[in-house]
Amino acid sequence: MLEKELFDRHPSNPIIKAQDLPYTCDSVLNPAAAIDNDEVVLVMRVVDQQGSSHLTVARSTNGVDGWRFEPTPLLAPSDESLPFETYGCEDPRMVWLADRKQFVLTYTGFSPLGAGVCLATTTDFKQVERFGLVLAPNNKDAALFPRQIGGKYWMLHRPTLGELEHVWITESSDLVHWGRPRVIIAERGGPWWDGEKVGAAAPPIETKDGWLLLYHGVKGTSHGPIYRVGLALLDLDDPSKVLKRLNRWIFGPRADYESMGFIPGVVFPTGAILRGDEVWMYYGAADSRIALATAKLSTLLEALDEEGHKGMAQTHVNRGVSSSNGHRLPKG
Repeated sequence: MLEKELFDRHPSNPIIKAQDLPYTCDSVLNPAAAIDNDEVVLVMRVVDQQGSSHLTVARSTNGVDGWRFEPTPLLAPSDESLPFETYGCEDPRMVWLADRKQFVLTYTGFSPLGAGVCLATTTDFKQVERFGLVLAPNNKDAALFPRQIGGKYWMLHRPTLGELEHVWITESSDLVHWGRPRVIIAERGGPWWDGEKVGAAAPPIETKDGWLLLYHGVKGTSHGPIYRVGLALLDLDDPSKVLKRLNRWIFGPRADYESMGFIPGVVFPTGAILRGDEVWMYYGAADSRIALATAKLSTLLEALDEEGHKGMAQTHVNRGVSSSNGHRLPKG
């Protein structure tokens, strides 16, 4: 039986396309999202016609249309950039940290050195302070928790070990020095929808039951990878503990604008905000445009309560690891 998707696509999708921007670009995708002064702010990945990416700000009163785009990027590679951003700034996530009174952006710095996790802060989306590279390549899909937990900042990320790509968690006292890394969500291997790789989507959302985590999972096919969205719940006081994880995906590429584009078959959420009792999920569609889907928070929590499995976080963490001679052992 085909399970119902838990998110509903907005009828105005796609809500932002490359031709909407005030300057020429190839594609716009994978936006970070936040509320600022009662407006929805997106920090979007924009790919230029050379192939490099930068991050540009868009604002909207209703979060759907009437977008006002900044004429110049917020973060971009330049002659002054450090070498780990030479090829571009990609796939941002952001949170508001009340203790710092700042928005904090995590993003991927891409360069000949590989893809690493970078961090920057802003208060007005006009000026930013770059913290530089905080997790060395190859590492990406970084998402901060929106407050300190136990006196520490916490961050999800996805390092690459051979072909293994799991969701890890790490902690810091200053946003610069990160330690105690642990795997919390493992790719499941075999025919699973999230068998090839997994990565954090938007920053976790705090609920009464725990930290709600949207994550993307990838299944390899003969026609290329399929990116879909999964759901997990983390402990409020110790987010390294996975309370529940759904076996099935909850949102996948079905619309034409998700199935046709630079990379077909991709829904890639990087921004999610809570508006009343709804989760608004902003995502990249086919690596070409930005779309929006919404779900009742209660619907997501009920699905975890009814279908979520305990002990699924690391079921396959020891499967598919590299052997001592560098060859990957088969999963299962």
